[in-house]
Amino acid sequence: MDKFSNHVKNILHGFFLAIGTTIAEPSTILPLIVNYFGGSSMLVGFFASLLRGGAIVVQLFAAFHAQSYQLMLPYLRRIFFIRFLSWFFIGIAIVIFGKDYPNLTLFFMGLGLFLFSFSAGFAAIYFREIMAKIFSHKFRGKTMAYRQFFSGAGGLLSGALAAWILESFTPPYSYGYLFIISSFIMGFGYLAFSLVDEPIKKETSKKESSFKEFLHNSWVLLKADKNLQIQITTFLLAYGYLIALPFIILDAKTKIDLDGVAIGSLITTQMVGAMVSNFLWGKLSGSDKNRLTAQISILFQLGAIAIALNASSLFEYSLIFFIIGASMDGSRIASSNLILKIAPPQKRPIYIALQMNIVSLGMFFSIIGGVILHYFNYTILYNSAILTLLGALYFSLKLKENLLNQSSD
Repeated sequence: MDKFSNHVKNILHGFFLAIGTTIAEPSTILPLIVNYFGGSSMLVGFFASLLRGGAIVVQLFAAFHAQSYQLMLPYLRRIFFIRFLSWFFIGIAIVIFGKDYPNLTLFFMGLGLFLFSFSAGFAAIYFREIMAKIFSHKFRGKTMAYRQFFSGAGGLLSGALAAWILESFTPPYSYGYLFIISSFIMGFGYLAFSLVDEPIKKETSKKESSFKEFLHNSWVLLKADKNLQIQITTFLLAYGYLIALPFIILDAKTKIDLDGVAIGSLITTQMVGAMVSNFLWGKLSGSDKNRLTAQISILFQLGAIAIALNASSLFEYSLIFFIIGASMDGSRIASSNLILKIAPPQKRPIYIALQMNIVSLGMFFSIIGGVILHYFNYTILYNSAILTLLGALYFSLKLKENLLNQSSD
């Protein structure tokens, strides 16, 4: 475990993937693209949710099969190829149909985002299982902090690249070029992680005779583990910031001048927040303080949404995205580490899938936000997000740090 070569490949994967996916960041550029083609606030929320949450429908199915796999990497490589093609396809569709057929463009964008996110349901199970196999618990927190730090650096480059493309080409071609170029960039990350040294897993579970039986056993497991229930509830409600996040950029558009440079600067600011914060998250995670990491992340999200209530300048919006960038990385590290600590090795894919499958429902909070904004206003939208996050903070206080420290590694 803890090979330096695997550590480097994990970092490279995060770095190139961040450059690629940040170009269509669902809180900044993606809402503007959907809005350009005539999409309503509800469609903005749907697309933002689709990019983040389309994976949940297959995670338990992936875990059903993965629990008996000794090696995950062969399956993960296939998923990487599908994700590359779907992202590239979005860019081609925008370039070909975007100018004359906006509705057709939105359809193909939705299809590409669905395939990209749907395939991530399999990738998430395989990826986390591999991470548990190749890194010890304490080093895993360290390598993920490094990964997220360099992902933030990749995001900085992505912001600059996005700004240059948006300023150099006119819509919709500029939007298409964003996806086409970024698909090849993220391909380098997929190649890097495809080359990690994965050991053969000896402690596997025998696959149930049917998926129905697997779902029943998973439900029994969830009901029996109170700590897992609290953990899932905490991180589900922690996605409450997504009720408001995709619409902050649209609110800003009505108050300040959002040209290509301004949009690129907001992306860069969010990535700087993510990058800098990982010094804190890495230190806390390495000290087994994942519960505190989760609580600080939720407080950051609350602060960002509170600022959005009265924001009216580029500085304030930059501060919002800086804080959001920091909070997202903290929540990701805490969630990942906590589930890997409480899961027995032979049941790890099931624990991962249960948490991800239920928690990922929060990724569809953007749809709720779109409906709220459609019928009400930004004030009610932001307050709804704040109330949800307060619920997450309450449940985070119930996480039992002493139970979570019983690592199975």
